[in-house]
Order: sequence, then structure tokens, then C-alpha cells
Amino acid sequence: MDAKLLNKWHKCKVDIKVLKELSKKSDLKGLQHISIFFGLLVITGTFAYLTLGTWWSVFWFLVYGNIYSFSNPLWHETGHKTAFKSKFLNEFFYYISSFMSNFEPIRWRYTHFVHHGNTYSTKDPYDYEIEYGNNLKETPKRLIINIIPFLDLLFFKKHISFEIIQHALGIKTNVMKESIPENAHAKSVFHSRVFIIIWLAIILWSILSQSWLPMLYILLPQYYGKTLHKLVAFTQHAGLARNVKDHRFSSREMYLNPLLSFLYWKMEYHLTHHMFPTVPSYNLDKLHHHIKDQLPKPNNGLIDAYREIIPALIKQKEDTSYFIKKDIPQLQNV
Repeated sequence: MDAKLLNKWHKCKVDIKVLKELSKKSDLKGLQHISIFFGLLVITGTFAYLTLGTWWSVFWFLVYGNIYSFSNPLWHETGHKTAFKSKFLNEFFYYISSFMSNFEPIRWRYTHFVHHGNTYSTKDPYDYEIEYGNNLKETPKRLIINIIPFLDLLFFKKHISFEIIQHALGIKTNVMKESIPENAHAKSVFHSRVFIIIWLAIILWSILSQSWLPMLYILLPQYYGKTLHKLVAFTQHAGLARNVKDHRFSSREMYLNPLLSFLYWKMEYHLTHHMFPTVPSYNLDKLHHHIKDQLPKPNNGLIDAYREIIPALIKQKEDTSYFIKKDIPQLQNV
């Protein structure tokens, strides 16, 4: 495949009037989504409480935790300022979802800028959002660590929570030095310290109340309920090309069932999102419909995606230059 093609920015053709219409933001649609999401947390959290002392409580906490972990797509959408038309609502829920996701908001705002401009980059600037990108031989291991509840705590120094502790202590990590502007370092340190204070307050609350419930509801869901979200999010770029500019080769498009699509804020249309990052998530499926004949064939669900990801990960352990070569409609003969 011609390297020149990989290193050219590409955006699919779409009618400007259609794009303008689909780029419109809506407070109503954002609030509807938020209300249902937090409503699901209230319902499942209530069932977990009502069944305390039984195995049903374990089941409901797992359901609660796996829904809670989808606060990450909420962080992502509000970070793009596309969940709502209102700047206030985007910022308010950005900070709420950042805490729920264990994402220090300043750090992740800047690294996400890098992620979109240099997707899956292992060079300068480095894409810190794809934690497995710099060492493909470690990718299968990282996948297992990420999907098994609490297992990442055994590798805490590689966990994003450890990075927050470092920043709170004033330690300038590589991600801070390379991705966050110097004039924003103090803000990052401040927010990291706020996170630590809240964590300690929740732990103290649990100790004083002699109950695990504050931690189970607020602090620990990202550790025990991460499986489903991690399985979905891992598909975004895994097995695809690194260090290229054409998103058709580095980002994956797939279809999900309505429930997962809702929880994921339609980020399964991830290639479409990377090409048109200002289009709200609730319009990505409509935009996909307009450009799908210009895109690689989407994977039909998680199982179909992993059918190509797993073999690719195995090959990449032996050959780090390998990547899944998607068929591009305009480039069938390349």
C-alpha cells in the first residue's frame, strides 16, 4: 500500500447543507440522554441496595458498575462540547463525568486534542490515549488487565489513578510535559489534588459509616464494572494502522445493538467521528448513512470486530509493522 495515501488527511464527501444540519447541537437531546443514563444508575443502584446480603446484590452491583463505566463516553462527548448546545451544561457534565471516569479534566482535554490530530501516534506527539499503542507486544496483556475487574490494581503504576497521584504531588510526568501546555500545568495539579481530596473523603465516609457502600457506589465502579466498556472502547483502533493521517486506516466503524449504542453515545461510528469531530454523537448514525459508501465495511457487532482484532494482535506481537488493511471503496486496486 502506498505510504503517501496513508499520510494524507482524508474527509469523505458530504453535502454541506446536510453536514451543517447534522452539526447542530441540542440541549434537549443531551438532557434526554443524560436523564436516561443517570436514571439507569439510580434504578440498578436501588436494586443493589434492596438486595444487600444476597447474591442478587452482587449481580446488581455488577450491572450498576458496568453502566457507571460508560460515564467515559459522556466525558468524551462533553469534552467535544457536542452533548449540549449550552456551554455551561457541557462544562458541568464534563467535570462530573471526568471524576466518574477517573480522568483528570485538564490532562485529558489536551491529550484528546493530540489524539484527534495524531491518532494512534507513537512518535512526537505521542498519542497517550491509546495506552497499548507504543508496545504492541503488550497489547493482549493490556486487554486482559483492562477487562478483568480489579486486575489493573495489581499494575497500579500504569493506572491512570497513579498518574493523578503523581500530578497531585507535583511530579511532572511525560504526559504532562509533552501534552499539556506549561501554562496549564498548575490547573492540572490543582484538579488532581481535588480528586485526591474527594477520594479520601469517600474512604473516610466508608470508614466512619462502617460500610463499603460509599466506595461501591462512587469510588470503585470503574474497577469492578469496567469490563463491558473496555471491551467496546478497545475496538476503536486496535489492530489498525499507527502513525498515519488517513482515519480510514486507523479508526474502526461498527454497528452495535441499541442498548450498547446508547451507553456508548454512538461512538461505534468512530471513524465517522474522527472525520467529523464537531458532529454531535446523536447524529453520527445519520452522517454515517450519507458517507458509508466511501468507508471501509463496518464490523457487525463486537464479536465480528474481535474476529479480526484477535488474529491481528497475535500477528503484531511478532511483526509490529502489521496492521489490518481495510478495503477502501475508492482504493480497491491500491
